[in-house]
Amino acid sequence: MIENVKELLKAHEGIIREVYLDIENSSMVPKEIVEAMLPYFNQRAYGNPTLTHKPGWEAFETIMESAQKIANFIGCKTLEEVNFTPGETEANNLAILGTALQMKEKGKKIVISEIEPLSVMHVAEMLTKHGFSVTKVPVNSEGFINLEKLKETVDSETVIASFSMVNHEIGTIQPIKEAVEIVKDKNQEAIFHTDASDAYGKIKLDVQKLDADLVTISSYKILGPRGVGALYVKEDTKIERIIEGQIGTQKLWPGIENTPLIVGFAKASELAFQNFEDNVNHMRRLRDMLINGIFEKISDVRLNGPKNEKRAPDNVNISFLRCEGEALTIELSLSGVYVSSGSACTRRLLQPSHVLIAIGRIFEEAHGSILMKVTRYHKDEDINHVLEVMPKAVERLRGITGSTGVG
Repeated sequence: MIENVKELLKAHEGIIREVYLDIENSSMVPKEIVEAMLPYFNQRAYGNPTLTHKPGWEAFETIMESAQKIANFIGCKTLEEVNFTPGETEANNLAILGTALQMKEKGKKIVISEIEPLSVMHVAEMLTKHGFSVTKVPVNSEGFINLEKLKETVDSETVIASFSMVNHEIGTIQPIKEAVEIVKDKNQEAIFHTDASDAYGKIKLDVQKLDADLVTISSYKILGPRGVGALYVKEDTKIERIIEGQIGTQKLWPGIENTPLIVGFAKASELAFQNFEDNVNHMRRLRDMLINGIFEKISDVRLNGPKNEKRAPDNVNISFLRCEGEALTIELSLSGVYVSSGSACTRRLLQPSHVLIAIGRIFEEAHGSILMKVTRYHKDEDINHVLEVMPKAVERLRGITGSTGVG
């Protein structure tokens, strides 16, 4: 395996221009964020924030200041509503498991959609081993949840409903406010959770107006460091810890807080909301430039998810017929364009994306899907490079099967 990787890396030598669009799965951390983090590794605030000495007090102050910044960005009432976790996966697990454990005497029904991230779907399914039931609300061909089915599904046994604000693969912006109202109207005690990781920094998010009980946000989805995320927990929400250990400043997630990463998360948030409208408009323009360019230059392609304002400003997910997605990612990589095939959570299992299957894509369409995300740092030249490279890559792969389909 390592030899194959070495050969692939050697094949990349001499690449002049690189365009990284695999933001869904990881990303570079901008220089400003790295510089903000560096002092907290060895110069200040390197202590345990629960200890009574200067480095500990500095760490406590730094974590609280970072929490306050993020609380302000999402409209919290208090900074205590921000609970740092090691990432989106852990925050989603805390939301689902922590609520189920606390609410199990009131009911054992969990309601999610067919296209939730695996960190929601798998933990919900795991709870069926402990007597819980999971109902998955269907979605339409653009990935929007069926609100009428949601209304029929929620009942007095429902303890938690979880729906992502923006789908991580196809960029569908869900009507979360309406979903919250439906759930609360049917069962006032049911907890509503939304994974807003793909919305944070790209769509306006006010947790008080939204009225959700639990909201997940992530650092790396806004170009911050990996290894840190947060769960907003509305005051008086019934939830408990899912792991045990030394309690620090975060009562719902034991352990010594990673101060540098938390600082990086706060800095990434600052940059994401700085010139917010300009940043969003820039991403939306590049998104449409990429989608339109692909449809103009390549035939037999399918856009996965909705168009225009119903789609996240950074998301591009397209299926290329008669192309295997994994092969296309390698072909593009050899020309300096880095994308992902389907979801990072499923691609190594050689299974089609559950999201694409749920919206009605057939096996071939799902396996030929490519996911790309643009950022405020991308430029027109980057998109032009992708549009120059991609038709050639598709033509070469389709040529192997005997039909190009390139316009």
